[in-house]
Formats: sequence, C-alpha cells, structure tokens
Amino acid sequence: MSYGQAEHIVEKFGEPAAAIISMEDFRHVNNVVYVRWVQEVSTAHWVAAATDAWKEAIGWVVVRHEIDYLDSARLGDEIVGRTWVGAARKHIFERTVEIVRVRDQVVLARARSLWCPIDLRSRRLARVGAEIYERFSVSRNESDGLRPSSYAA
Repeated sequence: MSYGQAEHIVEKFGEPAAAIISMEDFRHVNNVVYVRWVQEVSTAHWVAAATDAWKEAIGWVVVRHEIDYLDSARLGDEIVGRTWVGAARKHIFERTVEIVRVRDQVVLARARSLWCPIDLRSRRLARVGAEIYERFSVSRNESDGLRPSSYAA
C-alpha cells in the first residue's frame, strides 16, 4: 500500500447504535454519519502517513465535500473506509473516500473532498513543502485513473 492509499475500519454496527435511525422505519445509517466517516478515514490516513513533525505543525480543514450515497448501511453491517489522494492545486488537496460494506464489498458511498492545510499555531493557511505535495497528492493525469488498492476484509 502506498502513502496515497489507506484503509481504515471506521465502525462496526451493533445494537444499540446511535447511527441507526428509524424515521418511517428505514433503520439505516443517517447521511450525517457518512460525513463523519469520511472525516475519520481521511484523518486516519494523515496520521498514518505524515511525519511527527508534520502532525505537530499542520492541520487540515475541509473546503468541500461531495458525497454520492449509493446504498444503505444497516444494523449489523461491518463497514470499512478506504481512501486515496488526488491532485493538489496551490493549497487545495483532493481526496476520495469510499465507504464499503465488508460482506459483499459493495460501495455504499463515495466522497470527493477538498482539504486545505492550516498552521496549527497561527490557525492560518499553511504553506507546505514539496514533500507534502509528493506524499499527499498525485498529478492531475494520475488522479483521473486512480482507484484504491484492494483491502482485506
């Protein structure tokens, strides 16, 4: 697995689960939970791939999330998140996250997010070095065909 790709088990649902809603007895995971999972998977990748010095100096804020909800997670489903990085322009870094049901490897949701690095001390835009661009982005041409590595269920 390269630094640009990561897997992170985000949650296994069990009874009772706060993520489950019963509006009109749908009993599926609320869309807001998917947003939280996207955040958790993205953060887990940063923590796994960044140096200690980077983690002490740089934080990330979301500029934009686009999420396609493709199927529902339900009570008892084991869910895995996988992520990979895309292109970066100036201070905006692209990332994709898929939320996958382990049992049948169905992609339940796919998110494209744009992230901006911030200086943790000043809370302002961080200017990052080439090493971060190299580790957390790919060229625009590469990002067009990039897909996640397979994952172990």
